[in-house]
Amino acid sequence: MATKKVQAKPIQKKKNEPKTRKQKIFRFLFKILLWFLGVSIFFVIVFKWVPIPWTPLMTIRGFEHREDGKKTVCRHDWVPIEDISVNVQKAVIASEDANFLTHNGFDFGAIQKAMDNNEKGKKIKGGSTISQQTAKNVFLWQGRSYLRKGLEAYFTVLIELIWGKERIMEVYLNSIEMGDGVYGIEAASEYWYDKKASALTKRQAAGIAAILPNPRKFKANNSSSYIERRKTRIMKHMGYIRKLQY
Repeated sequence: MATKKVQAKPIQKKKNEPKTRKQKIFRFLFKILLWFLGVSIFFVIVFKWVPIPWTPLMTIRGFEHREDGKKTVCRHDWVPIEDISVNVQKAVIASEDANFLTHNGFDFGAIQKAMDNNEKGKKIKGGSTISQQTAKNVFLWQGRSYLRKGLEAYFTVLIELIWGKERIMEVYLNSIEMGDGVYGIEAASEYWYDKKASALTKRQAAGIAAILPNPRKFKANNSSSYIERRKTRIMKHMGYIRKLQY
């Protein structure tokens, strides 16, 4: 009896199913995240040694001056921390961040205190550390959105890990706004006292630190009674900082 041959069917390869829109969006966002992490870490590493030439706030202030019909002015001279008076370093710690030398970028006690004061209707305070202010000034824009605060926390962690305290202080003192169109301690010293940052006295250093909440409104010399009281208070707290050990 003849056997009937059964012809084997060719095995069909499964075609890849087309990617859904959600998968495409996820892959796109994932790539953006990887690029952001790579670029941000790269610049943080570079700025560990390279002076920061420009900050987003300088650009913003330039546009504001133009809109107000003012002459755009940007005084900014970078100096190494060795050429910055210890008085200045103590003054900003006493004024802005008493626990700068010991915290890891965030002072949760100060944040909680600021939140309690704000809930009681007192003057709004952010509780930001010098590290947080440095991260914001160098890498981000001004504002209070959750996105910016989240990015600020991210960059704060990075600079604490990669830069260390001394470099953070150096960048902070060379980048923050210290007058209308005045950025960094060297330009501020020349502007307010006509001298180098290395030659600032305790009271002069306290004067510049005292205006940091609003450096375009207050004056470091010929100051109001409010700023004079702040100077005295800052000088008192400077006395508690015996030695800077970064």
